[in-house]
Amino acid sequence: MSFLSIRKVVKRFGDVAAVKDVDLEVPQGAIFALLGPSGCGKTTLLRMIAGFEQPDDGVIVIDGVAMNGVPANLRPTNMVFQSYAIFPHLNVFDNVAYGLRKNGLSKAALRERIEAMLTTLRLEGLGARCADQLSGGQRQRVALARALVKQPKILLLDEPLGALDKRLREQMQLELRALQKTLGITFLLVTHDQEEALSMADHVAVMSDGRILQIATPRELYEWPNCREVADFIGEINFFHASVKEIAGESVACNAGVLGNVTVPRSAFGFPVAVGDHVLLALRPERISLVESGAAGGTLAGEISDASFLGDRSHFHVRIAGRAEPVFVASSGAPPQGPVMLGWDTANFIALPFVD
Repeated sequence: MSFLSIRKVVKRFGDVAAVKDVDLEVPQGAIFALLGPSGCGKTTLLRMIAGFEQPDDGVIVIDGVAMNGVPANLRPTNMVFQSYAIFPHLNVFDNVAYGLRKNGLSKAALRERIEAMLTTLRLEGLGARCADQLSGGQRQRVALARALVKQPKILLLDEPLGALDKRLREQMQLELRALQKTLGITFLLVTHDQEEALSMADHVAVMSDGRILQIATPRELYEWPNCREVADFIGEINFFHASVKEIAGESVACNAGVLGNVTVPRSAFGFPVAVGDHVLLALRPERISLVESGAAGGTLAGEISDASFLGDRSHFHVRIAGRAEPVFVASSGAPPQGPVMLGWDTANFIALPFVD
């Protein structure tokens, strides 16, 4: 059942609509991500759920209770900000205890709850440490502990790992996911980092220009995006313009320009298609093979114009005749020497609607 329900929500700032008629259902106990570029409306939507902004239209419901008009301090939510917002004049214990001190707990009960949360976040023994004596990862945990100690029904995370370096960010992604599974609290994550959303979330809503384009599991978004914008935002991808020439049973024959005539499974099309339609055929870089010219498995000649070595894999830009932009290829093998050939399995094509 839906635990957080957002129905036809609109938010305007003057003449600009930052959030446009958004519908969203989030189940209890899930990690749900709002993913999109800067300015797409995801943080505005998060702030409305938190109560820092009020919607101009629509309703927000948490656990069956409408939140419209309910102030932020009375909502069953808490937020972790990108900057962490740790009080510099307070030590770790007092930072975490800040929100609890108004709840009327006894000193013993307060200390027990704080110490338990510090242990959960692997901050035991650091209660007396000042904020400026903490590492980036420790500050992140203090912000989480302060938000979670009040036992919110929904934890709101606004780009929570944006200030961390890559290795620490990846470590914290795993820790956050493990923490959520332990506590069972619903996490709503806002991020522009596609890897963060795909690695952490159970479901992801991709936003653009104030609207939700697609809601799906991370794998579904990557393997079966519903439009070019989603496909382009979720990882690297190559697009080829094509026209449908024939539909026979479960096969769709297309003229794909520089790729020539290709037959694509009907299952690659998640939308109605007819002969004569202009469509986009997309291929992920790791789905394209790269071999030396003349070797078996290649069907399209090209030349490597750029290569980047990334340790476990290499990225190549391959120029082909008749195409302005290079084809992006990801491979774990060594770069071929001289001219190359590109190959692919037509079962790996993603078909998308063409929009002018």
